[in-house]
Order: sequence, then C-alpha cells, then structure tokens
Amino acid sequence: MTLRGCVVSLSWMWFLVNMAQSQRAEDDKPNIVLIMADDLGIGDLGCYGNDTIRTPHIDSLAREGVQLNQNIAAASVCTPSRSAFLTGRYPIRSGMVSNGIKRVLNPLGVPGGLPTNETTFADLVKRQGYSTGIIGKWHQGLNCRFRNDHCHHPSKYGFDYFYGMPFTLFEPCWPDPSRDTELAVNHKVWLIVQLVLVAALTLTVGKLRRLIWVPWSLILFMVLLICLLSYSWLSSYTSSLYWDCILMREHKITEQPMKAARAGSIMVKEAISFFERHREGPFLLFYSFLHVHSPCPTTKDFIGTSKHGLYGDNVEEMDFYVGKLLAAIDDLGLRNHTLVFFASDHGGHLEARLGHTQLGGWNGIYKGGKGMSGWEGGIRVPGLFRWPGKLPAGKVIEEPTSLMDILPTVAALSGGIVPEDRVIDGRNLMPLLQGKVQHSEHEFLFHYCTKFLHAARWHPKNSEAVWKVHYVTPIFQPPGAQACYETLLCQCAGENVTYHDPPLLFDLSRDPSESTPLTSDTEPLYDLVISTVADALMEHKKSITPVELQLGPELNHERVSLKSCCGVFPFCLCDKEEGEGNIL
Repeated sequence: MTLRGCVVSLSWMWFLVNMAQSQRAEDDKPNIVLIMADDLGIGDLGCYGNDTIRTPHIDSLAREGVQLNQNIAAASVCTPSRSAFLTGRYPIRSGMVSNGIKRVLNPLGVPGGLPTNETTFADLVKRQGYSTGIIGKWHQGLNCRFRNDHCHHPSKYGFDYFYGMPFTLFEPCWPDPSRDTELAVNHKVWLIVQLVLVAALTLTVGKLRRLIWVPWSLILFMVLLICLLSYSWLSSYTSSLYWDCILMREHKITEQPMKAARAGSIMVKEAISFFERHREGPFLLFYSFLHVHSPCPTTKDFIGTSKHGLYGDNVEEMDFYVGKLLAAIDDLGLRNHTLVFFASDHGGHLEARLGHTQLGGWNGIYKGGKGMSGWEGGIRVPGLFRWPGKLPAGKVIEEPTSLMDILPTVAALSGGIVPEDRVIDGRNLMPLLQGKVQHSEHEFLFHYCTKFLHAARWHPKNSEAVWKVHYVTPIFQPPGAQACYETLLCQCAGENVTYHDPPLLFDLSRDPSESTPLTSDTEPLYDLVISTVADALMEHKKSITPVELQLGPELNHERVSLKSCCGVFPFCLCDKEEGEGNIL
C-alpha cells in the first residue's frame, strides 16, 4: 500500500471512529418525560397501597421501573413546590415564598413569579440540543408590568413550547351548568352592545353632517342602552372564571374562559403531537396535569366510574391519560430511549370538600396533607422512574429523595452542567436508581412553610434511622380533627400553630405515621439527634441569601393592568379550540 493510501485509510478510520463516538453520545441522551399530578395523595395509587382506586397505567411505571418510597416535595403547596422542582433549589432561595397568609401566586394578574435569573432543567437541556416543552399547569407567574409582557412565561425559562394553563385550577374554573347559559347570554349581550354602538355612531355622524334626520333623543336612548348593557355585561366579569381560568398556546390565549372538563383531553393530544414532532429527539416534555386539583373537572365518560366519588373519578381519568401518553411513546418506538418520571407536587388536600363529599386526596398512613409542610402527608409524594434497559424493573428504594433532585438528574442524563454560581439543593439520582450506590446523598432535608422552617430530617449514613425534628406544627381545627377544616388550609405562623421547645422527634423508619413523639426517656439518642439537626440547620441558614419575596403582599397583589385578555380589554371571550374532540 502506498503512503497516500495509508493516509487515506487512516483518515477514513478516524472519521468512522468520530462518527461512532458522536452517535454513542447522542444515543446516551434519552428523551425525558416528566409527569406531575396536582394535589395527588401518595395513598391514591395502587403501587403505594391503594386497592380501591384503579391506576393500572401509573402502577405499570412501578412494575417496569423504580419506585421511590421516601420522595419529598420541597413545599406543601403548588407554586413553591413547583419552583423547587424546576430549579433544584429550596423556594426560599429564589424568593418563591411569602411572609404572610398567601402561599401561592393568586390570582393570575399579579407581577410576582419565578425570577428570570433562575435556571431550570429546561434551560440546561436546551443548551444540550434538546427540544423542550411544557403542557398543562404553569403557576409560576405570567406578567410583570402590563398584560402582554409575559415576563414569567415558560419561554423565559428554557421551554420552546407551551400549551396549557398559566394559572391553576380552582373552584370557579368548573362552573355549574347554569354558567354555560350565562356565558352564552354574555356573549350575545356583547354582540348587541357592538351593534348598538355602531348604529349610534353612524346616526351621530349622519346627523352632524346633515345626511339623515333623527331626533337626538333616539341617539341619547341608544347611548343609555349601551351603558346599561355594558354595565350588565361587565358586572358578570367580577368572577375569576374569566380572568384566571384560561388556556394558552405559546403566547396566545385560546380559551377564555376555559372549558375545564375537556382541557385534559386536548392537553394529551398536544403531548402526543409534541412526541411526533420531535420523535427524532432528543426532547424533554414536562407534562403538568391539572388533575386532581379541586374542583376535579371530569368528563362524562369517567363520572361515576370509581368508588370514591368525583375525586376518585378524576384520579382514574388521569391514569387513563397517563396510559395514552405511555402508549404514544411506545407506538413511536421511543420506549427504550425515553426516561419517564411520575410524581405529585405535594400531598392530597384533606380540607377540599363539597358538603360531605371529599374532593381531596388520601395520604395513606401519613399524617397531614396539603399545606402542612412538616407532617409527612403534606410533603411525601409518589416518585416513579421508568427507563427500560437502563433502570432495573420492580426496584423499590427507601432512601430519602427530593423533587429537587430532578434538575441535577436531568443535567447528568443530558450532558448538561449544573449551575455553579448558586446553591443547588438537589442531587443526581442516577447512581441510586441504577444501584451503583445504596444510600441517598441527602443526609439532611429541611421543610419550610413559606419562609418559616417547620421541620428537618436527618438520615445518618450507614443507618436505617430517619430522624424527623418538628419545631412548628399546625393546630388542627376543630379540636380532635386531623386537618385545618375551619381555615381550609393550615397556616404557617401565628396563633394557629404550636412552637415546640423542646422540638418533637420521630424516627420515620419505626413510626412513619408520626404518631408517638420520642423523648429523652424513650430514646437514648434524643439529645444527640436534636443537637446534630440543630447544627445542620444553623449551617443551612448561613447558605440562605435574602431575596425579594415573590409571594409577598407587594408582588402577589392583583392589578387590573395585568389581567390577561384574548381581545380588547375588557371584552375577553374566545374559544379557539371549538370542535376539538375527545380522545376516549
């Protein structure tokens, strides 16, 4: 072989090696689908012990993947928990907390929101060539200075595509049947106002130019009629249904007000379309369910199908939609190249009721629920991972993990770099999920209620114990109850909480329901545990830098100028999803 031939052969081999390495690098970047339920209790799923609500598709993730039994949310209400999920940081670090009663962004027309200097997992993977999307609930803010600036829109945080609800479900979003008539009448009234206004302007111009003759009294009557109809029409707009219950595609409002019962079906279609558009990958989709937050809007196909009323119906409908997502992944041939994660943002809402009908979830053996940032029922959530061929099937992990772990885990999967200019509280879960290590990197976890620390846990290395120290606990109402039924959500500070000195201590490995506090008389390690956790808490507090509170009274106060509108304010009615069918 000639020298030139050798050079050509070596060059060709070098090209093939580089191509193979490049292909392996791409193959090592899985598609990532993160599914989050809203207000789902850990005890509502079959894989976590429920034998009366049917959740076969979600349960399949546990059979085919890894189940986390001590997965913890960073907050017990929506907005701060989701900000921690997105950023891998305690909400207090980003200011997604308050010093008052308001604990979530409420309503939509407030200037507060996730600060744009925060880095989300979508930001990280987008830099690695991923297509990114979020479908469903956002609840991290929308506008800052005027109604269309969209300074807190998902596109500001690394998401290429958004379809869903910028706010959150709440009672006005699923109106009673009479509201359908009201909406139809209001729409017709607005049309009449427009017609009469055009007629009045035409007559006025014609009379001033002496083209027609009509009495001024007729024009005055028409103006008074416009004012009367406008007042009647606008007065109905005091309802949050119009301003907060909306759906958006990208930056455009598609429904105002939304038809909540059909929203879930449309969102699943959007997700499947996203999979199809990006099947060549890699992609990350955050599918953020509106289910199972009250008022639990449910399609007629699922109403009455469960043993637990409307809430159970809504859970089973959600499971059906999870099945549709998983089937789409399989049908596109993406099953073995897609990591799927399922969780809830926090525990079930015990106080959510309609009369004597429960509209909130069940938290199994764990005390408390939504709004209770210390008790396990408020912060222990499902955690299910599936990645065939990469993660073992049927594995159960009892080590403490956190929703904050998703950011560093996603970074590791995508080849991204975790931000080094700020504290990241999450940890990469892949070594634990794959069995390369046996113990969680979380020795300590801290549990906040807004900006107030209520509890902390310590999982010593090479120990089965999981110590939980409570400094503050809510006072349940009425006396003897196991939730805060009089205030509808337990409070974080003030006269409705108990401050414990000495603090309460439990070992969750022996007493997961936190039923019997330990004392120095019943637990030889009591003093050691209390002092060790106190020292860890002191070090943790040193790492907290004061920032502006996004949920405080200044930034979490409604402003008319920030109300979203699909038309010319205040004429805000639209339905661009008309005719969208059901996927059932």
